[in-house]
Amino acid sequence: MRVIVTGAAGFVGSHLCADLLDHGDEVVGIDCFTDYYSPRRKEANVASLLTREGFSLQRVDLLSAPLTTLLENADVVYHLAGQPGVRGSWGREFDPYVHRNVLATQRLLEAARDASLWKLVYASSSSVYGNAATYPTSEQLRPEPVSPYGVTKLAAEHLCELYRVTAGVPTVSLRLFTVYGPRQRPDMAFYRLVDAAVSGKPFLLYGDGEQSRDFTYVDDVTTAMRQAALSPWTGVANIGGGSRTTMNEAIETVSSLVRPVDLVRLQVQRGDVRHTAADTSVARDAFGYTPSVALATGLAAMVEAAGSVFALDEA
Repeated sequence: MRVIVTGAAGFVGSHLCADLLDHGDEVVGIDCFTDYYSPRRKEANVASLLTREGFSLQRVDLLSAPLTTLLENADVVYHLAGQPGVRGSWGREFDPYVHRNVLATQRLLEAARDASLWKLVYASSSSVYGNAATYPTSEQLRPEPVSPYGVTKLAAEHLCELYRVTAGVPTVSLRLFTVYGPRQRPDMAFYRLVDAAVSGKPFLLYGDGEQSRDFTYVDDVTTAMRQAALSPWTGVANIGGGSRTTMNEAIETVSSLVRPVDLVRLQVQRGDVRHTAADTSVARDAFGYTPSVALATGLAAMVEAAGSVFALDEA
């Protein structure tokens, strides 16, 4: 198939592009290389893709790009572009979240109305749930985000559903639960944790460490996206890693892989939820999703890749 991946130079986007190429798809990557974190990291993410047959990169912004033209011959669009991060979405910093998460998505959906797409897969987030009333959390639970970031992800998800129901755009919104793996963003907990273990620097832990997450390895996420795109199903589905783990347990795992981590405990940050856990039965029944990478295996892969990744911090 001919596919478009927005946010192609990001953490998940670059992994997805490689996975799609491995399965024989022709991939057009779209990215505007924003400075939320170093664009140099994003350049490194796509470096190996640029040498692969079937891949091309468009350095354009979804807010101004000629999207109707870009989507003309596409079979599937994977929409991963957006402004990430819970803690940075408050106050004056909210503006780019509205533009890059909501307005860009609405513009893409407008272009999709006139395209002959088989599927548009949107990367939503478990942040839409906030502090959920039940765990594991099902899609039937009312979303109640507790951060501006979560609000914008839910708004974009609602737009996908709106265009699906009223305009026939074949959208799938996947609520991703705490994705981790090599090339993870430098502001995320597991990147900082592995960095601390490898370098001997202290790890800043927000809260008591008993907060838990449904950590999902990036390869499981890209598999889920591809499965959802190939299936005839449309709608909203959770994508989780299959087990709920506390930060204290994750710290113990990394310490056993490398060395004991020096902890500095800080107060919980505004917008951080206490727990997340995904009920993935909808994804399993709709398109066969089953997570396959255990947390210890995924963290070991991050440790193995740490040398080349952290070299970017020192360059």
